[in-house]
Amino acid sequence: MPLIQREAPYPHWEFSDSSTGDLLRLVPERGGLISGWRCADRELVYLDLERFLDPSQSVRGGFPVLFPITGGLPHNQLPLPQGTFTLGQHGFARQMPWHMEPLADGRGVLLQLSETPESLKAYPFPFQLSMEVRLATAALEISTTVTNPSGLPMPFSFGLHPYFNLSSLDGVRIEGLPDECLNHLTMAPAPTAEQMQRLADGIDLLVRPSGPVRLVDEDAGITLELQLSHPFDLVVLWTEPPRKMICIEPWTGPRQALLSGDRRIELAPGASTVLNTRYALGMPTPG
Repeated sequence: MPLIQREAPYPHWEFSDSSTGDLLRLVPERGGLISGWRCADRELVYLDLERFLDPSQSVRGGFPVLFPITGGLPHNQLPLPQGTFTLGQHGFARQMPWHMEPLADGRGVLLQLSETPESLKAYPFPFQLSMEVRLATAALEISTTVTNPSGLPMPFSFGLHPYFNLSSLDGVRIEGLPDECLNHLTMAPAPTAEQMQRLADGIDLLVRPSGPVRLVDEDAGITLELQLSHPFDLVVLWTEPPRKMICIEPWTGPRQALLSGDRRIELAPGASTVLNTRYALGMPTPG
């Protein structure tokens, strides 16, 4: 189905599957934002509409894109052989206008971003991001190609920061997590189970799972499984009470990866890499 421009409940583009009624809402000029995903007659994506309509504020909701870093840097400074550059939290891709067009296979949209004179002041590399977003059967598939068209190696991290609606902060659980996590609030290791008991108080943590991570919201009657693919297989979990939402975020590397070297990706001149992730909607298994 072609893209349709809508004005309500906010200006956006809509892509839908006429056979299922599933749809995407997108705002390419606001960071290539996937602002909504309806699947099986459920609106899965959280969006703070009042905040979204104020362009002076950062978006709380949708699927912000994190590039060329995930998290922040000390004093927002990125030291590179070319010099030291000022680069803010999560990079700049979520603040830039993207190009959008329908995919040739008719299953979704293509979002594209490349460097600008302003981005080169913060990150001295030409780049190309091509993000294919597809509606699948009870699922959303996102495949991102990162290309380095320059003559120099290009270091980066990449992430998505999707917000999902919850029935409540008290009645959900997350499956598939390892025993230990990194608590971003203290930047220290912590027992994962202990942190998950604090969902309603607010958490910010990173885990390195060995398989899918699954949100189980029994009150809503759904599960939402994040299916991971290396190297896009770290997961950040974040809640911000009293908002009834949780962020389940795939990242390629932890905070400050470009400084520490931990999971730092470095693309050779002229090279590309593909980062795949998938969210699948299901129903809780009866206990």
